Amino acid sequence: MVKSTNMNGSSPNVSEETGPTMVIGSSGFIGRFVTEASLDSGRPTYILVRSSSNSPSKASTIKFLQDKGATIIYGSITDKEFMEKVLKEHKIEIVISTVGGESILDQFNLIEAIKNVDTIKRFLPSEFGHDIDRADPVEPGLTMYDQKRKIRRQIEKSGIPYTYICCNSIAAWPYHDNTHPADVLPPLDRFQIYGDGTVKAYFVAGTDIGKFTVMSFNDDRTLNKTVHFQPPSNLLNINEMASLWEEKIGRTLPRVTITEEDLLQRAKEMRIPQSVVAALTHDIFINGCQINFSLDKPTDVEICSLYPNIPFRTIAECFDDFAKKIFDNAKAVSKPATASNNAIFVPTAKQEALAITAICT
Repeated sequence: MVKSTNMNGSSPNVSEETGPTMVIGSSGFIGRFVTEASLDSGRPTYILVRSSSNSPSKASTIKFLQDKGATIIYGSITDKEFMEKVLKEHKIEIVISTVGGESILDQFNLIEAIKNVDTIKRFLPSEFGHDIDRADPVEPGLTMYDQKRKIRRQIEKSGIPYTYICCNSIAAWPYHDNTHPADVLPPLDRFQIYGDGTVKAYFVAGTDIGKFTVMSFNDDRTLNKTVHFQPPSNLLNINEMASLWEEKIGRTLPRVTITEEDLLQRAKEMRIPQSVVAALTHDIFINGCQINFSLDKPTDVEICSLYPNIPFRTIAECFDDFAKKIFDNAKAVSKPATASNNAIFVPTAKQEALAITAICT
């Protein structure tokens, strides 16, 4: 394997190989950034797309990735024989799954297909959050984590090469009642503070998730390892995030406490996916699931130790982007009670609808 000593200042353990990569779930938030990063790295990148999807948002993302150079393959990971055929036909080396919660267990079929393909050098299952073997959310978050744990154990049992990416939280305001934190910009009316607001978490920009994921699967040091994203510059509690956002928008907002009991009650309502988000919010900001353990396993790797000279985008930089988006728009709307997957909203007290992106890139 050829090594590089000059890959964005990275280590000689990072390969310069650019073999074919397949991303499953590329139309989602994480999937898009990982796919873009794969394309930017020069790898031939294939994206698996279900022909049954009718979402305009997903269609737009797929078109964007196709224009950028991705090759579309229509099909489903539920079809083991089809997946095995496609992986062999295109000599796929890296398989990345970013499928959503409803499709986690479908990865069993994918694992069986990968086992029969000689070209596969690395499989990255759908993780891209907390270390599921350490986190302990309440239901319904626990069920999703149990499913992901089953996938981990099957991967390890199968003997296929893998890397688990634990990138922690998305660099956005962590709404507890929204299906995705990147769907809505930080608040302009009031802050909802979880507990006493002092429990810290790591927040990572989408482009950094994509970039460091690609670097990780090109790196010998991450083979059969769990890669933790813990940039010190991005470790904040929600009180600190609120103060930083006030600094960016130039005014002070009232703060309302969301208690542990509030979050647990919303989780108990079993409204999917909202209750899953409430359960995970509780685990992050009450239990401290991102910071209450040490990286003491032989399989643990911290991303900054691998690439110490490559900076992460800071929360301050991301909030600069968010503030600019708001100030550049004359209109703004209140955050809706239920955010759509197809629109990003600015939360204010006004009532006119305005969709703008809330993604930190």
